[in-house]
Amino acid sequence: MKTVIPSGVNIPRKWHIVDAEEAILGRLASKAAHILMGKHKATYTPYIDMGDHVIVVTAEKVKLTGAKEEQKIYRNHSGYPGGLREVSARKVRATRPVRMVEEAIQGMLPKNKLGKQMYRKLQVYAGPQHPHDAQKPVALAIR
Repeated sequence: MKTVIPSGVNIPRKWHIVDAEEAILGRLASKAAHILMGKHKATYTPYIDMGDHVIVVTAEKVKLTGAKEEQKIYRNHSGYPGGLREVSARKVRATRPVRMVEEAIQGMLPKNKLGKQMYRKLQVYAGPQHPHDAQKPVALAIR
């Protein structure tokens, strides 16, 4: 029996859609990162982007457990002295709800060029509409 090593070309990619309404942010991000990396496939190879595309809709209604709504802080630094900006999760949800989901998923991907390539296959939308109906996405259940 031979071991088949994928070459990275002509990888069949599916599209998955996740409804974030009433889903816990960490569980949603973990499942989405798993699909983006391709770990759900039998042909998974750590050094090749084998993952599928993931669409997350209704990101504005994702749940945070415990007191994270007030205590969780999103930090951004401009690179200049005194350029640190800190915003609570409640304010981020009100202004840019997509950012919460994107940062959670991106934090679970590899921190290299391959991780950036995987991140490009993620689309997050605040509301229930998305423009990817032509790709025929398959619904993905989050426990």
